[in-house]
Amino acid sequence: MKKTAIILGATGLTGSILLEKLLDDNRYKTIKLFSRKEIDGLPSKVKQFVGDILELEKFKKDFIANEVFCCIGTTAKKTPDKILYKKIDFGIPVTAAKLSKANGIPTFLVVSALGANATSSIFYNKTKGKMEQAVLLEKIEKTHILQPSIIGGKRQEKRIGEKIGLVVFKLLQPLFLGKLKKYRITEAEDIAQTMIVLANSNSTKTILTSDQITKI
Repeated sequence: MKKTAIILGATGLTGSILLEKLLDDNRYKTIKLFSRKEIDGLPSKVKQFVGDILELEKFKKDFIANEVFCCIGTTAKKTPDKILYKKIDFGIPVTAAKLSKANGIPTFLVVSALGANATSSIFYNKTKGKMEQAVLLEKIEKTHILQPSIIGGKRQEKRIGEKIGLVVFKLLQPLFLGKLKKYRITEAEDIAQTMIVLANSNSTKTILTSDQITKI
């Protein structure tokens, strides 16, 4: 039986690649997108639900699928307000997990970050760590958490400083050996493909760092 997938964050780098892959995947009959604005030019296979996803619980009756792919995430530069930052990076994934549990969705995948740690003194890492804890507490049958390092890929928005940083970081990649491999750049393409592989596997719970994502 063909499946229905939900994507949160389909306009972002990883989410947009994931959407393209699922559109080409015959195992999926319907793809539901929940976002603040509609994406033009998508085929009928895609059903779009537009609204304030900071209030995702309002979409509960439409939040029905076989799998949920949560690619939501912001940056300190884009969202300097820590209260809003937490609402996005913690609030949306956790609400999505709660809705998944309530509506009997058996598979939940979320993009977190390398270094996620609920007890960290670093706000970003602590927020991601607490998000992971809250998601796992929902005890969804198949829960997969991906912890990429710096995410590489072609972004639509222009981030000059970030592009320069990525170039420098790429030059340093050969130095990251052994246990340091997990700090290598994680391509968005690899993250999206790994999410699909995990969703269609028999694995029930995984937490993967960037080196494991790339390996898959």
